[in-house]
Amino acid sequence: MDQSLSWISIIVIGGLAGWLASIVARTNERMGCLLNIVVGVIGAVIGGWIFRSLDLDAPGGRFFSSLVVAFVGATLFLLVLRLFRGR
Repeated sequence: MDQSLSWISIIVIGGLAGWLASIVARTNERMGCLLNIVVGVIGAVIGGWIFRSLDLDAPGGRFFSSLVVAFVGATLFLLVLRLFRGR
């Protein structure tokens, strides 16, 4: 995620990214708002690392590109967790 984002932006983007990722990974019924934010923020770190490693740029402005990066990372995070947990 862009380091110049405010804490409120990080929470909103993390919450949205975690929620969307939980829908894709089919874990939405088990996750609440706080867990969605945590997953989204972890996803932003993972997604940021992946995008930087592959020298990719997310489309759109700062908010949308941060959301895309966090969503990709959060989705991968939840799918890997699901794989290891067997659910």
